[in-house]
Amino acid sequence: MRELALCQGEGGRGKQRDSRGAEHTVKHLGRTPPFYGPDGEILLNSIAEISYLCLGGFDQWVMIRGENIANPILILLHGGPGFPEMRLFRTFNAALEQHYTVVYWMQRGTSKSFDRRMSASSLTIERFIADLDELIDAVRRRFGKAKVALYGHSWGSALGVLYAARFPEKVAAYVGAGQIGEWAAFETASYAFALAEAERRRHRKAIRELRTIGPPPHVFWDMVVERKWITRFVGIVRGMSLWRFTRITLGGPEASIFDLPNILQSQLVTPKAMWPELIAVNLITTAPSLRMPVFFFLGRHDRVVVPETSVAYFDVLQAPSKTLIWFEESGHEPPAEEPEKFNRLMAELVRPAAVASSA
Repeated sequence: MRELALCQGEGGRGKQRDSRGAEHTVKHLGRTPPFYGPDGEILLNSIAEISYLCLGGFDQWVMIRGENIANPILILLHGGPGFPEMRLFRTFNAALEQHYTVVYWMQRGTSKSFDRRMSASSLTIERFIADLDELIDAVRRRFGKAKVALYGHSWGSALGVLYAARFPEKVAAYVGAGQIGEWAAFETASYAFALAEAERRRHRKAIRELRTIGPPPHVFWDMVVERKWITRFVGIVRGMSLWRFTRITLGGPEASIFDLPNILQSQLVTPKAMWPELIAVNLITTAPSLRMPVFFFLGRHDRVVVPETSVAYFDVLQAPSKTLIWFEESGHEPPAEEPEKFNRLMAELVRPAAVASSA
């Protein structure tokens, strides 16, 4: 990503060597393997690189992988805010790299992009939209593309929709999973499920804690209590133990056990700073229409962003075309819970729509 340099000012950090030998931040950059052809040589026109980029005044971690840079660009917008999902994608959805040039971005305040010197005032929805715009402009210039496809998950689905509504000329297609519509609506539905499940299980501690915080609207730490019980009852990824989830998150050449302190901090510091803004998000009123093909991939068993609240947004959303697909065996993470279906739909359904929209 040669168009963007490392930050020299407020967001700048110490130095280390990246995968191309350049000096910069002391954080664990990681490495990512190249694509090899049958002759053992690196595939012509493939890309596999990691770097820190200066976005909005802070160095942010970006990895770009794809077998052919002629493919459409796909930007992955993780959830949280502050919840890195890069290793889940690399574990379950690497097949996307055959069909797209995939951009894995750790947003400001997240894991490898977490900087304790970053002020709370810089953690705003507007700042995230601006960071994303800088990133998209850079990859569009670099690869000679007019538009990119966006995939947004959970918080990333709010960021993705808000960006697509503001910059439709830069977005070829939008895909949302754990799709947020009205934030307050899904918080209410999620709390109701948690309390009902606690009562069904006769789990006294859960019942006591959930009744103590009461139904939303919640302050940040009340939300943390509710999410704790949702995680205990249904897991982060449906059917996956916390041990396996942690091993995936910290495994692979792109990640490291040294990322763990920043991961833990980013999942508290970043959403806490943004919480008053987040609970006011209502895409039904702020983004009632989009000007590109739209796809909602919804987990039937999602108990975080309860899918009925996503459907409520889908029903009123205006778009040139819109498609809702249920992932019957999934909860909040369809790409990891039903990866074969997700990868196939991204290749066979979304990619053609993105290419046609870019024409």
